[in-house]
Amino acid sequence: MSLIDPRAIIDPSAKLAANVQVGPWTIIGPDVEIGEGCVIASHVVIKGPTVIGRDNQIYQFSSVGEDTPDLKYRGEPTRLVIGDRNVIREGATIHRGTVQDRSETRIGNDNLLMAYVHVGHDSVIDNHCILVNNTALAGHVHVGDFAILSGYTLVHQYCHIGPYSFTAMGTAVGKDVPAFVTAAGNPAEARSMNFEGMRRRGFSPATVQALRRAYKLVYRSGLTVDVAIEQLADSAAEYPEVALFRDSIRHSTRGITR
Repeated sequence: MSLIDPRAIIDPSAKLAANVQVGPWTIIGPDVEIGEGCVIASHVVIKGPTVIGRDNQIYQFSSVGEDTPDLKYRGEPTRLVIGDRNVIREGATIHRGTVQDRSETRIGNDNLLMAYVHVGHDSVIDNHCILVNNTALAGHVHVGDFAILSGYTLVHQYCHIGPYSFTAMGTAVGKDVPAFVTAAGNPAEARSMNFEGMRRRGFSPATVQALRRAYKLVYRSGLTVDVAIEQLADSAAEYPEVALFRDSIRHSTRGITR
């Protein structure tokens, strides 16, 4: 029995591993590569150049690898790269990159993109992230490992969402969210740290306490950001997680969510 439904339309130049499953009325265009173990539901459109790794699931009505609507785009050969073991739920839209940036949109491994998530051109989603229903990333957004963006989160272009951070439902992000920080509101404000995420990831009590002190120093001490991150030097030397928090602030180009 064929794993590809006869009602699917697959360009002859597309490269699908032998055990890829494709549902009815799905369209897979030229310059698309799909790795082993992927399951593509019905009514999916995948356009290239797009490379999809192993064991991904893409649900119905998703549009993957489409041209960006960015007005700078003039049909240049950009691409989308998706890693392994991602779940892309119903109605998600993922656009390829632009030559004005990296010419590539990239999604890493083990991510969950829930229904109607949008990933704009040149965005990067690292690994183990969860984007809940109707989250939308504008172009050039970077989402770090283990970040969770709750439903209807909106992220402005060029923003960085730090590793292990969390946004509440309906958050509108216009500045960078540092690693481990919980943000909420429109415009987004820093509310606390993602202590529940740390618990789930098995962070030690000493690490959590060090991050708590670091957060208070940056957000509650009244110091300028530059002075505060200088005072994190000793803690960052002892705890890599504090160094990650500090560096996500130090490398911000848009300013951080306060």
